[in-house]
This record gives sequence, structure tokens and C-alpha cells, in this order.
Amino acid sequence: MDKLKTAEQENFISPDFDAAGFAGAMTGWYRANGRDLPWRRTQNPYYIWISEIMLQQTQVDTVKPYYLRFIQRFPTVEALADAPMDDVFKLWEGLGYYRRASNLKEAAVILKNSWNGHFPDTYEEIIKLKGIGSYTASAIASIAFGLPRGVIDGNTLRIISRVFNRQDNIARDSTKKLYQEVMDALIAHTSPSDFNQGMMDLGATVCTPKKPQCEQCPVAAWCMAKSEGTVNLLPVNIKNKNKTDIYYITAILRHKDKYFMIRNKKDELLSDLYGLVQYEVESPLSFEEQFYDQFHTQVRLLEYEKEFRHVFTHRVWHMSVYTGEIQTPQDETLNSFMYTWDELMALPIPTAHKKILLNQK
Repeated sequence: MDKLKTAEQENFISPDFDAAGFAGAMTGWYRANGRDLPWRRTQNPYYIWISEIMLQQTQVDTVKPYYLRFIQRFPTVEALADAPMDDVFKLWEGLGYYRRASNLKEAAVILKNSWNGHFPDTYEEIIKLKGIGSYTASAIASIAFGLPRGVIDGNTLRIISRVFNRQDNIARDSTKKLYQEVMDALIAHTSPSDFNQGMMDLGATVCTPKKPQCEQCPVAAWCMAKSEGTVNLLPVNIKNKNKTDIYYITAILRHKDKYFMIRNKKDELLSDLYGLVQYEVESPLSFEEQFYDQFHTQVRLLEYEKEFRHVFTHRVWHMSVYTGEIQTPQDETLNSFMYTWDELMALPIPTAHKKILLNQK
């Protein structure tokens, strides 16, 4: 019989599993070995919220300086709620996934107007806020308010899979729901904040996807995969990696000493950010025609630069970059699209286009 257990089998946590011992060992290890991160030096739920949103799909070392700058500029819910959106985007520049920033701003306005600037202290109210899902709500609830809600992310899914020797596909929602119940059962035995952060640190530093350091693991005595020799087979993580490839001609357009930039519309990818003009066309001539149709002025592409590639979660941009010049604008309103280099650098620009611009300078 296969050594690995499946989700269909009953008794996920068997009666002889020492849940309290496991939880205590995890918490003790974290208190002695947890990473020193700036957002762990506070119990302020607003600061914890900011850090958790920034940490979504972004590495810890990348987040640190952004977090510190952000809370210095916006130290309270009210400060964030009252800030111009462009200021928020500018501080976010380089973190990617800009919808996180717009969601933060929108939620801050709600907190200011409906909660008098206070942060809700129940999981049920926290998860109602814009941009907050189950993981983020559980993290805030447990770390800021000590509520027994286990966090489910790649680290905790991997640890649970190995500790209980499971071959459930952790990419599936049904597995995440099942493992959430397990996390909630384990966290009830100890400090919710320390347990969750311990699980995340263990997954990041010891129980890693490849070459886990089992000899240094504080819960190795409870790990069924270690005793069965199946650690390197787990977790099962089969994803549907379906990305859409989009091919653009992207132009760095100038008129004298100014650059032409457009602001993306709301409710579209990279909404409210400023970017280069780009069209899904196959020739420079088609680009020039489409630009004229949109802006009613002539543009001439001068030289091909190179192709840039930028990967989003579900799509890949292939950008064939050209330099070009705008003829004397027939419509004075086009002046509102023109920026000097210094003005340009003060705008919130997505990484996909900023790296193109900086390559020119």
C-alpha cells in the first residue's frame, strides 16, 4: 500500500497525535529563532495589515524598505485615507501588483469613515475589507488580536503535508479548506501569533521546498513524512500554469524635451498608473495609424530598440520597443500627456515600463 495518505482517508489528525506537544514545540522554536522583521516589533493592526498586503506575492527582503517608507509617510489609517492616490502609487512603485495599493487606499477610507480610524478586531469583519482574503484576515486576526485562526500559505501547506504525510494536491481549494481546519485545530493549543509566525518561518528557513533541513527541524519528532522517508516527495503541488502571451509595439514617444505618457483607466490592469503607449499591432505603420485614431495627431517611429518581456500572474507582455517623435500637437489637450524627465520620474509607473525608460537614460 502507498505510504502516502490521501484526503479521502478519515482521521486526518489521529487520536495519538500529540497536537499540544507539536504546537508547543513550534511556538518555543519561534520565540528563540524567529526572524527579526520590522512589522514584528508592533501590535498595531494597521501596520500589520500594511505588511501583510505587501508580502502578498512579494519576498520579505524586498518588502522591508517599502514597509518602512510607507508607514513613515502614512503612519495612521487617516493619513493613508487622506493621501492622494498618486502619492500612494509612487511609494508602491516597484512592488508590483498595484491593485493591492488601490485596495489599501479604498479600505483605509472605509476604516476612517465607518470605523473612526480603528481596525476591526474580528476575523469576520477584517475579511470584509477590500483586498483581504482568508490568509491575510487570519494573519491579522492572530498576530494583532490573538485570535485562533491558522494561516494557509505555501509554507504552512507544505509543512502540514509533510507532518501528516499527505499527498493531497495543495494547489486545490479543497485541500486548502481541509488544511485550514487542521491549522485551526493545532493553533488552539498555543499562542496564535507565535504559532502562525513560527510555521511561516519554519517553511521559509527549514522545511523548504527543496533540501529541507530535517535535522534542524523543531517538529521532526512529529513528522510522519520524515519517519516514512517521503519528505522529498511532498508536497504535491500541480498547478494549471495557463498564461496568456500578449505582443505589443511599445513606444517611447517624445516631443522636444518631453515624454508622452498616458494614465491607465480604472478597473484595468495597472489601473491609475502612468505608462507608455502600446498597441497589439504587427508593424510600426499600424502603430502610427492607431495612435492617430486615438489622439488625432501624427507620430513617427524612428528606431527599434529591443524586446522587453514582463511576466504577470496570468499573462506575459512581449514588448517590441521603438523610439519615436510626436509631430507638433494639433490638439493642445495633448500637452497634458507630456512630461519632462524629472516630472516623469515623479509619476507612479509600473515596473514593466519603468525598466524600458531607465534603459534609455
